[in-house]
Amino acid sequence: MESIGVLMMCPMSSYLENELEKRFNLLRFWTCPEKSVFLESHRNSIRAVVGNASAGADAQLINDLPKLEIVSSFSVGLDKIDLGKCKEKGIRVTNTPDVLTEDVADLAIGLILALLRRLCECDRYVRSGKWKQGDFQLTTKFSGKSVGIIGLGRIGTAIAKRAQAFSCPINYYSRTVKPDVAYKYYPTVVDLAQNSDILVVACPLTDQTRHIVDRQVMDALGAKGVLINIGRGPHVDEQELVKALTEGRLGGAALDVFEHEPHVPEELFGLENVVLLPHVGSGTVETRNAMADLVVRNLEAHFSGKSLLTPVV
Repeated sequence: MESIGVLMMCPMSSYLENELEKRFNLLRFWTCPEKSVFLESHRNSIRAVVGNASAGADAQLINDLPKLEIVSSFSVGLDKIDLGKCKEKGIRVTNTPDVLTEDVADLAIGLILALLRRLCECDRYVRSGKWKQGDFQLTTKFSGKSVGIIGLGRIGTAIAKRAQAFSCPINYYSRTVKPDVAYKYYPTVVDLAQNSDILVVACPLTDQTRHIVDRQVMDALGAKGVLINIGRGPHVDEQELVKALTEGRLGGAALDVFEHEPHVPEELFGLENVVLLPHVGSGTVETRNAMADLVVRNLEAHFSGKSLLTPVV
């Protein structure tokens, strides 16, 4: 397989790079200053693309690579891949579900605790020496709060199970009712927000879920409610979020993802009721290596004529 050209779209994991380089002719797209020239010179040798949540394979790239057979995403999200174009051209697509579920769900609970108990502020309070001047302000309890989850897939379900351990009633919204769960279903996100203290975004990003959390949803969640986003940045109307927080219409937000990463609205930086993370939901050594192994195994399966492990298309 050493002669098979694999185009890696951006830096993702040194472990993944090493594993790909051992097996394939690895081409690092981000190192090419003249990308159009590079694609023209390698258009007949590139048979696979490896992307992630920030860089995948759009229609233009797919059209520029006539020998492309498979796109393997180092992510569970697929919004950076033109799935329609892949289906049209018979190009296979894989992602990395399951292996990152636990880490992302863990982080969602961590964000809830960090936001309600003001953990980041507490840390700064001690480091700055302010504790010597008096105790930190009282914060908000997590246990027993109603948790609404947008999207009850693998990650949403894992978050729900963790929140149940904190004696939290679980509500959810999804495209369809889940008959095998006892959680309360709401037919709209607004209804869900009105009946939740904590609203967690955990659904895939599609045209239908872009800005699924808009002004109306934020107002329904209210001045005592908090928003947690471990899905994708564009799930939330970021401009409306800034307004809701600065105007006091929303109680707080904890965000691992943003609409225009790595750019974050500067208006959020000075707010004490906000926790900001640099998209690290799956960012543990163990999980990123497991994701890398899954990418490699899917490519090996494809080029060996075997069944894909996690096929999407």
